[in-house]
Amino acid sequence: MKILVPVKRVVDYNVKIRVRPDGSGVELANVKMSMNPFDEIALEEAIRLKEKGAASEVIALSIGAAASQETLRTALAMGADRAILIETAPGADIEPLAVAKLIAAVAREEEAGLVLCGKQAIDNDMNATGQMLAAILDWPQATFASEIRLEGGAAQVTREVDGGLQVIGVALPAVISVDLRLNEPRYASLPNIMKAKKKPLAIRPAGEFGLDIAPRLTVVTTVEPPARKGGVKVGSVAELVAKLKDEAGVL
Repeated sequence: MKILVPVKRVVDYNVKIRVRPDGSGVELANVKMSMNPFDEIALEEAIRLKEKGAASEVIALSIGAAASQETLRTALAMGADRAILIETAPGADIEPLAVAKLIAAVAREEEAGLVLCGKQAIDNDMNATGQMLAAILDWPQATFASEIRLEGGAAQVTREVDGGLQVIGVALPAVISVDLRLNEPRYASLPNIMKAKKKPLAIRPAGEFGLDIAPRLTVVTTVEPPARKGGVKVGSVAELVAKLKDEAGVL
């Protein structure tokens, strides 16, 4: 069984985000980029499933500009067998629906038995691609996975829900989106980084698939969150209650 893992190149989670002066979006020039943390967890789980003998091949897929090759090389160094880059124009806005269409095309082409993806990307927090992908493929889906077991042509998935944990079973092929507590991703060792340079990485233009991936959303403006005001000291409980009631409006 092949496992397809979509990975996205995003601003590194350690970087302090800055908004462009004209409010058109987030500043990306000279900013450290890395693999989306949720996708990294999905990739780690796919590699572990292959190590257990539940999968025959792990394919990393990215959709974006040519610079996304760096993210795919990281995926190959972690343990993916090969990678595919669907290349788009630099700066192109590829929305979740378009991403889902492209992933679905590759999943069908590769005859993947499972698509493991992060529940969301930390740049836009849409949390929509996995669900849209399952609908397009007409495959069962499981979201917010914190544990995955494969056996007998099905997956048993433990999901994190508001009330605790929910265990469901889905028939394969399926789409599973993963949560933070599923695993701890491995670091790519230097020997594996060197080996990754020789692993196959196919580059295919987005236009090759003949799909409508035009954006349907327009960003009106982007603003930074308001600066947090400094705290104040109060002289008594009565003063605290008054401020909470009259100024903060929480009582």
